[in-house]
This record gives sequence, C-alpha cells and structure tokens, in this order.
Amino acid sequence: MEKLLAAGLMLALAACSLQPVYERPAAPVAGEFPAGPAYKDSPAGGSPAVDIGWRDFLADPRLQRLVEIALKNNRDLRVAMLNVAEVQAQYRIQRAALLPQVDGVADASRTRNKGVTSNDYSVGVAAAWEIDFFGRLRSLSDAALEQYFATAYARQAAEILLVSQVADQYLAMLALNEQLAVTRRTLETAQASYKIVKLQFDTGTAAELTLRQSETVVEQANANDAALVRARAQAENGLVLLIGQPLPADLPPMLPMGEQKILADIPAGLPSDLLARRPDILQAEALLRSENADIGAARAAFFPRVSLTGSVGTASATLGGLFGAGSRAWSFLPSITVPIFSGGALQASLDVAKIQKDIGIAQYEKAIQTAFREVADGLAARGTYDEQLSSLERYTAAQRRRLELADFRYRNGADTYLNVLTAQTDFYNAQLALVSTRLQRLTSLVDLYRSLGGGWIERTGDQPRPADDALAVAR
Repeated sequence: MEKLLAAGLMLALAACSLQPVYERPAAPVAGEFPAGPAYKDSPAGGSPAVDIGWRDFLADPRLQRLVEIALKNNRDLRVAMLNVAEVQAQYRIQRAALLPQVDGVADASRTRNKGVTSNDYSVGVAAAWEIDFFGRLRSLSDAALEQYFATAYARQAAEILLVSQVADQYLAMLALNEQLAVTRRTLETAQASYKIVKLQFDTGTAAELTLRQSETVVEQANANDAALVRARAQAENGLVLLIGQPLPADLPPMLPMGEQKILADIPAGLPSDLLARRPDILQAEALLRSENADIGAARAAFFPRVSLTGSVGTASATLGGLFGAGSRAWSFLPSITVPIFSGGALQASLDVAKIQKDIGIAQYEKAIQTAFREVADGLAARGTYDEQLSSLERYTAAQRRRLELADFRYRNGADTYLNVLTAQTDFYNAQLALVSTRLQRLTSLVDLYRSLGGGWIERTGDQPRPADDALAVAR
C-alpha cells in the first residue's frame, strides 16, 4: 500500500506544471470593419474569402497555371517547408528529454600500481532519467511544440503570399502590355503627323517651330516605349523568379486586362474571422503560447532536479570471465540538485521569460491591428475604384474627342498645331492613367483576398488542410 501511495505521489508531482494559465489577449480592434463613403456593401451571399479557392478567385486560365507552377517550384516556399521540418525535428529532440535515456556500454581498463598490473572489463546497459517533478521539461517541450506550430503557420502565410505575388506580377505584365500598345499607337500617329509637317516645312508652308513641336511628341513616345519595354522584361523576370522556372510555351493566351473578368469579388466577413483563420495572427499567438510555456520552465528552475542513473551488466578482471558465474554487476545512483545560490541568474531568467511574453502580447496585438488595417484599406479601395474608373473612362473618351476636334480645326486652318500636340499628349496620358488605375483596382482586390486569409485552398468547397500535414497529428 505504501508503495502504491509513493508511486501515486511521484506521478502527481511529475504532472505538476508551473506554467501560467494561458489567456488569449483581447483583440485591440473594433468588432466590425469601418463604414462610410469609402466603403460599399459586401457582395450578397457567397463564401467568405478564406473559403474561396484561388482557382475560383483568379479566373484567368493563364494566371491559374502560373500559380500552380509557382506552388510547386518556388524556392522561398520550399525553404518555408524545410523550416517546418527542421523545427519539427527540434521539437522531437526536446520531447525526448522527457523519457529515460538508455545506452549500451562496454569498457576495458588496464592499470599498474606498485608493480602489479590489473585489468577491468565490463559490459552492460546504462540508463538515466530526470524525473520532471515540477514540469520544467514538459514546459520546454510545450514551448518547442508551439514553435513548431508557429513555423507551420509561417509556411501557410508564405504560400498565401506567393499566390498574391504571382497574381500581382502577372497583372503588372498585363498593364505594361496595354501601356506599350497605347504608346506604340501614339508613336505611329505622331510619326505620321511628323512626316506631314516635315513635308510642309520642306515646301515652306510650315514653320520650324511647328516641326520641332511635332518632333518632341515622336521622341517622347520613343523614350516611353524603351522604358516600357525594359519594365515589361523586368516584370517577366520577376514572374519567372516567383514560379521558379522559365515561362512555359504552352501557357493559355494572355488576354487584355480590360476585356475579361480576371478576378471574382469577395465578401469581407468580420474581424473575428481574421483571428481564427489568418496565418500570421495564428503564428503570433503560437509564439505567445511558447513564451508562456517558457515562464513555466523558468519557474521550475527554482526547484530541485531529481535524476535517476543506473546500470546493469557484467564485470570481471579477465575478459574470459566477463560472462561467467558471479560476474553480474549493477548500480543505482539517484541524485538531487537543489539551487542555493546563483547570483540572481534564476530570477533574471524568469524576468526575461516574463518580458518576452509581454513582447509577444504586443506583437500579437500588432499583428491583429495590421491585419485589420490591411483589410480596411482593401475595402476602401474596392468601394472607390469602380467610380474612379468610370470617371477616367469618360475622361479618356473626352480627350479622344478633343484630339479629333483639334486635328479637324488645324487641318482646316482654324487653329494652331500646338493645340493638336497638347490634345494628343493629354489623350496619351489619359490612356496610361486609365490602364494604371485598372491595375491598381485589380491588385487591391488581390491584396484584399490575401489580407482576408484567402489563397490557402485551391477550389471553393475544398476541406482546408492544416498548415502542415503533421500539425493535426501533433495537436
């Protein structure tokens, strides 16, 4: 009976933990996203962004193929996956400290004292075990486990970011294609006008000022064309880096940005959805849990450590008698280490652990605030870009008509060529601004999708997989 009570007491002590009870900090943001003139109502019905697959959000077949390739080949994502595997292995190392360590040992020694030579041979098994009475090892194991979770969530965030980066880079290439097309149409028109003015100058019917004004439009368009060609090549290089290989030759055709529905619209949901689904917030909370566990380990360091060391085997003064009768040997060495004086190091370690937890709380709250701001900015963009685009489309149409009228008046001698050049430049700039705003609208939708945690599942309705395949099992 006494042995059973002693065993029960040891198990109870071994289960003891000095970790503080974890409490999730309150979210330092409002319960709803902002409302006002900059924000429009979310689309009715449908799934929240986090449950919309990237194939359904990114409707362009060429873009879908590029994302698929990137998820297989991107080197940053590969590093993130390897980081998960590394931290998982580190957790297994720490968890192993909870178990007895057993080793096979063999030893031979030869000594000579006062002219007498003696030999000693031994073979056996040695075991050592630190009994975790106050939960120090358990706390360290819990901290390592939460570090593993944090790394897995970081990998999930890296994958979501990669989907949005590929989309943003692809959209930039579409915009540059359209700006190049606008520039080359302008260049062709300017060159044709220059030839006419040059002929008039050569025949004495046009002043040199008119000729030089026409020439400036041609050269400005040439310079813009060279800059856009360079930017287009660099954008493609960036996309190649993201997908981890050269662009395949069999990609679906690239369609003009303004002639297709590239992206689907998405509902906003509530800020509380971010706490449960956005991986960078989950990562920050896992790190906070790890720091909470570190406090338990630092507290346990103030208490005694109890270790059991033992061995069993055979020992003999001769190699031949190692396994003979009477050679059996064993030892059992329990030990207890009690901290008495450490110069304040233990208290300092506990203070460090508490400060690190306070830092973790601030970082967790900052992650929530950053996520809230990113979503709010995305909602403001979604609520205003459509109206801005409509105005720019009307503005561009008006500039086109202005150019037509200026050219008509010039050809009929009712106006100067300067007005034609001014109208041509304004029409060109209006077209570039329209393309740029279309790009900004689309990239803001991509960023809103990412900010809401979208991009982790491939198709709407798919079961979200854990941040790492082993994460669910480890939980």
